[in-house]
Amino acid sequence: MPVGRLDRQKLLGQKGCVIWITGLSGSGKSTLACALSRELYSRGCLSYVLDGDNVRHGLNKDLSFKPEDRAENIRRIGEVAKLFADAGIICIASLISPYRRDRDACRALLPEDTFIEVIASVNLSHSFMNMPLEVCEARDVKGLYKLARAGKIKGFTGIDDPYEPPSNCEILIQQKDGLCPSPAAMADQVILYLDRNGFLQG
Repeated sequence: MPVGRLDRQKLLGQKGCVIWITGLSGSGKSTLACALSRELYSRGCLSYVLDGDNVRHGLNKDLSFKPEDRAENIRRIGEVAKLFADAGIICIASLISPYRRDRDACRALLPEDTFIEVIASVNLSHSFMNMPLEVCEARDVKGLYKLARAGKIKGFTGIDDPYEPPSNCEILIQQKDGLCPSPAAMADQVILYLDRNGFLQG
C-alpha cells in the first residue's frame, strides 16, 4: 500500500498547503516569504519558497514575459506547489502573478482550504492598492521599472500591463496607524492563520 498524504502529514507533524503571496515587483513579497520561512523553520515546520526568480532560472527558463508565457509560468508553479503541499510541505509561492484567472486556476488544483492567498495593502502583495506605484519604483533594487519605463521591458506589471487584485483572500496584511508592520510581525500574522486552521499540526 503506498504512503499517502495523511501518512506524510503525520510524519512531518504538519499539514501541507500553499501560501500564495502576490503583488507588484518591489512590493515586498520576497521579504514576507523569507521571514515566514524562517519563522516556520524556528518552529520546526518544513517549508519551501517558490520565488519568481528561482523558478524562472530553471523550471521556467524557456518562458518569456508575454501574457501566454506568464500564464504558463503560473500554471507550472501551481502544479509544483500542489506537489509540495501533497508531500506535507508548507509551500510559500512568492510571485507577481498579475492575473486573477491564473491564481484561481492554481487554487482549483488543491484540496479545499489548502490554498491560502495573502494580500497586503502596504509594503507587500497588492501594495499598489494603498501605496503609489512610485514607492514600489523607489524600492526597485533590480532597476526593472526604469527599464520598463525606457521601453526595454514590454508588458511590465504596473507600467504597461494590468494587475488584477484577488476578489477574496484568506489573509490581509496592512498598515497600522500609518506604519508598516515588521517582516516578523507580518510572518506572525500568517503563522497565526496557519495555527488556527490546523496546518501546524499533523
